[in-house]
Amino acid sequence: MNTFGKFGLLMLAALGTIIGTPFANAQNYPTRPIRWIVPIPAGATADMITRLVAQKLNEAWGQQVIVDNRPGGAFVIGSDIVAKGNPDGHTVGTLLTPHIVNPFVLKDLPYDTLKDFTPVTLMVIVPGVMTMNPKVPAKNLQEVIALAKAKPSSLNYGSPGPLTSGHLSMEMLKLTAGINIQHIPYKGGAPAIADLIAGQVQFLISGPPGVLAHINSGRLKAIATTATKRSPGLPNTPTFAESGVPGFDTYEWYGVFAPGKLPKDVLAKLSREIARIIKLPDMSEKLSGQGAIPVGNTSDEFAAFVKREMNTWGKVAQQVGLKPD
Repeated sequence: MNTFGKFGLLMLAALGTIIGTPFANAQNYPTRPIRWIVPIPAGATADMITRLVAQKLNEAWGQQVIVDNRPGGAFVIGSDIVAKGNPDGHTVGTLLTPHIVNPFVLKDLPYDTLKDFTPVTLMVIVPGVMTMNPKVPAKNLQEVIALAKAKPSSLNYGSPGPLTSGHLSMEMLKLTAGINIQHIPYKGGAPAIADLIAGQVQFLISGPPGVLAHINSGRLKAIATTATKRSPGLPNTPTFAESGVPGFDTYEWYGVFAPGKLPKDVLAKLSREIARIIKLPDMSEKLSGQGAIPVGNTSDEFAAFVKREMNTWGKVAQQVGLKPD
């Protein structure tokens, strides 16, 4: 074989290696523990759901999945870790509604909300539930509104954090009902719920998982749920619309993101496996029992969902004039 022939064969072999590398990576992925960032404290609804899925992912792939809670900075700290992670599928994060609200209310974000993240799959949609300390003299949402009007600025509400669905939903209620209730933000759902039980705040809108046990024990009272349909975990609790606030429809969502420019084959494998886990009968039962609606869609479907949510919640944030407190 002449020199050119040998050189040509070497070039073809090299080209074949380059082309085949992503596929080989996807076949071998994951090759080490997966770091799963959660931008809120342990014990919050999104953290609980993440840990359920992470355990199943560990069992399916035989590779450790480490849940790493990185709260603070209006969710920016954890999100930034995901954005700056190596795009090889070994760093992922659970991001939620504030991720797509922050660009409209925060200046100088250290990342681009669309370009620096790869949507993997939407895990769940969680209709919020408005809970109340039982000592508040009200039985339903209309009585809460009447009480707030009778005593303007004397009541307060907690939220799992600034710009969460709990914050946005209550601000929408204030705008719609013409009432004034003071906002006290917390670093996660767990401390907000603890202060609600203690009577430090009177109201809270959050995901059902963190409050269901307290509702069942009588330490908290469920007033209404925020979405158009009743929460699967609280079938006897009316919606805001059923309680006299027509057209009210808000919810929280928890989705899996990876750093931007994740190879398509690795993305496909990761998205497919997490979506499969979300749709397992036992997982769906657990999630539904906690008031979460399982989704588990494709990365393209989730990307389209993210863009729609940015358009919807961005307008709400600007209309209400929300700030991260």
